[in-house]
Amino acid sequence: MSFDIDEQYEKIYRYCFLRVRHKETAEDLTQETFLRYLEHPHYSSVDKTLQLLYTIAGNLCTDEFRKKRTEELPDTEMSSESVEDDVLSNFDLKQALEKLSEEDREIILLRYVNEVPVNVIAKLYNISRFALNRRINRILGTLHDYMGREELI
Repeated sequence: MSFDIDEQYEKIYRYCFLRVRHKETAEDLTQETFLRYLEHPHYSSVDKTLQLLYTIAGNLCTDEFRKKRTEELPDTEMSSESVEDDVLSNFDLKQALEKLSEEDREIILLRYVNEVPVNVIAKLYNISRFALNRRINRILGTLHDYMGREELI
């Protein structure tokens, strides 16, 4: 696995956006993550680099919540058609994901959206790879039950 900084930048942005749910804040946190990453010595292992990036991003997102800022309304207004299409096409999965705990949603995002290796996620949560695999299987089973479908991700 090679390290592509552009690809990781997009994945860190998605991770931050999931946590703070505000576009501009997620962009700021992503930039700060990479600035702090560049201040540290580089690791020879891609896994350790990814772990460091996600650890920095997670800490910055946590700090953002501690500021207790009020939520801002978006500047742009979306057309009702695009909102309706978006809601209808993703409603089942979004509804099922909202029923999960924040940590379980984060694990699913890291593993299946950002394609972070299991061993990196396991180190982030200080659990073994096997415990993480069991947890992911449990989460997927829960999503399956919530959605009432045979196939998921």
